[in-house]
Amino acid sequence: MGASVPDQKKSRFELEDYSLLFIVLFLVAFGLVLLYSTSSYVSAAEHEGDSTYYLMRQLMFTGAGLLLMTIIVFIPHRLWRFFSVPAYLGSIGLILLVLKFGKTVNGAKRWLEIKGFSMQPSEAAKVAVIILTAFLIEIIGRRRLQSFLGFFLPLVPASVMAVILWKITNNMSSALIVLAIAFGMLFVACPGYKRFIVLAVMGVAGCVAGVFYIVRIADQGGLGFRESRVLVWLDPQSYAGDTGFQTLQALYAIGSGGLFGKGLGQSMQKNIVPEVQNDMIFSIICEELGLFGAIGIMLLFILLIWRLILVAGNAQDLYGALVVSGVIAHIAVQSILNIAVVTNTVPNTGVTLPFISYGGSSLFFLLAEIGIVLSVARTSSRAQEQEKIKT
Repeated sequence: MGASVPDQKKSRFELEDYSLLFIVLFLVAFGLVLLYSTSSYVSAAEHEGDSTYYLMRQLMFTGAGLLLMTIIVFIPHRLWRFFSVPAYLGSIGLILLVLKFGKTVNGAKRWLEIKGFSMQPSEAAKVAVIILTAFLIEIIGRRRLQSFLGFFLPLVPASVMAVILWKITNNMSSALIVLAIAFGMLFVACPGYKRFIVLAVMGVAGCVAGVFYIVRIADQGGLGFRESRVLVWLDPQSYAGDTGFQTLQALYAIGSGGLFGKGLGQSMQKNIVPEVQNDMIFSIICEELGLFGAIGIMLLFILLIWRLILVAGNAQDLYGALVVSGVIAHIAVQSILNIAVVTNTVPNTGVTLPFISYGGSSLFFLLAEIGIVLSVARTSSRAQEQEKIKT
């Protein structure tokens, strides 16, 4: 009887942490089902009748990502501190390779193709920024973060990476996500929040001023494609036959789903919406599963983020807590941006829905991030067990 007591009192944190893994696996599996439902028609039309082309490629990256996640779980998370600088420099090197060897898709040169498989270096850059920013904040210390130099120093790697992504790959959405990740980690580490409120107010004021400026000069012509997206966002129907077509068709898909949807595989808009398997897959979720299905997916993301917050809160060291905070910022910002774009809440920009949208490199590196999170959780659980044994 005495030997069974420790088993009954096994770390509650460790037992509950299986819910984090379950949510991730469910999102991945659900994404594969939705991907086939969404892309089968387009896949057959583009790849000589092969309706499973996108599904099979995603499955290969899923298998590789799950294998990598399993391996990373058993690597002590503090080891990533020593690989943070090489990973950061390596991701920059991959981005620079895009200049000469990059593959152009839909007018954007952002991919490297290796033996028939494409990868986006920007996805590796997000992981590199997370582990390096966490390392810098740990070295600087929470007290010195209150100084002007100490506050902005951890933002330097993310800022440099954002500029490189913007200028070389013309990928503004990834640049913004990288910056948001660094700011999110800094927000968690800093003891005071006044400066963040000031920066937020300045950012909102700048965005509002930018929108008014674009609207004012719209009649003069000469707007770039990013500026024109603001006009489409404000009035998509006026650009229904051109730049507003994707947004408008996605909104039609959302509206036609109603409360309970048309049923899995019954979408009509998936044959019309451009890039439906990528950025716009949430619109098909709304059409096929309705409002309840869409809310269910959003609740899953909220549960995932909540679980990640618990892991960060139980981390045994600052570095582990910051790395998990970076993963939280990545998943939260990217999920919110994708849903906001699809619902035309913000101007259109190319952002995938984590774990669900088609994109092998995105899924691969997201699963790697989850592996690091589970490694932090595993370390915390073992530390709690040792504390119980001592007491």
